[in-house]
Amino acid sequence: MTPAHQPLRVVVADDSVLLREGLVRVLVEAGVDVVGSYGDADRLLAALESTAPDLAVLDVRMPPTYRDEGVRAAIEARRRRPGLGILLLSQYVEVAYAQELLASGTGGIGYLLKDRVASLAELDDAITRIAAGGTVLDPEVVAQLIGRRHDPLSTLTPREREVLALMGEGRTNAAISAALFIGTGAVEKNVTSIFQKLGLDDSGSDHRRVLAVLAWLQR
Repeated sequence: MTPAHQPLRVVVADDSVLLREGLVRVLVEAGVDVVGSYGDADRLLAALESTAPDLAVLDVRMPPTYRDEGVRAAIEARRRRPGLGILLLSQYVEVAYAQELLASGTGGIGYLLKDRVASLAELDDAITRIAAGGTVLDPEVVAQLIGRRHDPLSTLTPREREVLALMGEGRTNAAISAALFIGTGAVEKNVTSIFQKLGLDDSGSDHRRVLAVLAWLQR
């Protein structure tokens, strides 16, 4: 993948000891220099300067919240080391995280599903392409990215869809609250989230509620 006298320097972060050690072994067999292996994103970031990696391999969900620590760490690592290659590994397709990473700056990017990395050769190829500045995405991630691009409503939760549908009927927040048996504060929170997900900024000139309903009717 790189000349023998200049192996690719890689750091790994995954909270599962078995998966992390297995990944390290596979990477070493692929000819890379694993310069750091960590159980959480914070330790990877803390060692970033001393390890000086060319590429970071991270799980998406890690302690303490098991939500998006890997993504946050990847974005911060790229801020500290512009051009750093990033490979995210996940059990699930998390399109919002893939989009956020793709927009995080220059350098190679990869997002692969753990269960679908079938061989050492496949991982070796992915790392080589990412190190060269390329993009490697699991086909399922690509399919969902394309689907989301054509349907802005795909980002909404089931509850947000219910709220938006009732907005489309012309109901006020109070009426939506009564129809869904939830508090008006919860309705307002859902409405705000809908505006954010549909990219409807408060410009002062457009009525965001109308625009959101139009998006719903045009789906």
